[in-house]
Amino acid sequence: MPAPERPAPPAAGPLPARRDDTVAFVGGGHMASALIGGLLAAERGSDARARVIVVDPLAEQRDKLARNFGVAALAAADARLAAAGTVVWAVKPQSFAEAVAPCAAFVRGALQLSVMAGIRSAAIARALGLDEAEAAVVRAMPNTPALIGRGIAGLHATPAVRPEQRARVEALLAPTGATLWLPHERDLDAVTALSGSGPAYVFYLLEAMMEAGVQMGLAAAQARQLAIATFDGAAELARRSSEPPQALRAQVTSKGGTTHAAITSLDADGVKAAFVKALRAAERRAQEMGDEFGRA
Repeated sequence: MPAPERPAPPAAGPLPARRDDTVAFVGGGHMASALIGGLLAAERGSDARARVIVVDPLAEQRDKLARNFGVAALAAADARLAAAGTVVWAVKPQSFAEAVAPCAAFVRGALQLSVMAGIRSAAIARALGLDEAEAAVVRAMPNTPALIGRGIAGLHATPAVRPEQRARVEALLAPTGATLWLPHERDLDAVTALSGSGPAYVFYLLEAMMEAGVQMGLAAAQARQLAIATFDGAAELARRSSEPPQALRAQVTSKGGTTHAAITSLDADGVKAAFVKALRAAERRAQEMGDEFGRA
């Protein structure tokens, strides 16, 4: 297969000076909005808004960003992107190749922060026309609770990323929740399966608990309140406790009691094994996406 063409050089004419405190977002969806909102909350004032640039082809999304945050929202990449010290790739993986082409000439000197699933650091470097060994790329796998500041993001940095650039990434992601640095890029496939997709598993179990509550005679609103409060309280208890989940479960599972009846039924149906199998399927799909979209 022939090597991908390198992006064209920037158009003639002076470009704005690159600034470490200026951030460009390519893609202005939910995750970009969460990061922009957190950034502006942390750095109040019109000057902070002036240091954020967003590129999004959808007029509706641009209008929403301008209305909610007062930031510059561009329909297409232009020389203003050259001012960004950090570029956040927040497009769908299948849209990356199309999105990167008009941006590359302006942003290849910036720190690259990707929140895309599957697109590997080497593919990002190649798409920008950069030497893979010298490209400063951080991949992040956040999850949707980032929208309320309760998320967690797994992070991996290429060797070219400097300590101050790591700190810049941490500061950018801090308003969205916790961060966890990983030594190997392949670990992000597991993070994608466990926490990136994880909120969907919680919602899936909430659906089941609420459905069961209604079947047992509760009103839908009552079942919802009880199920959500139970998940929230149990997760907080696990977070605060030094005990492993197995021990916490044993504390509420008296032999012959109601919880024991439920856990015995789940074990008989192979629920834990099925759940582990499901996460491994998600991990495999993350690996496949890297292979599929890594040709950018």
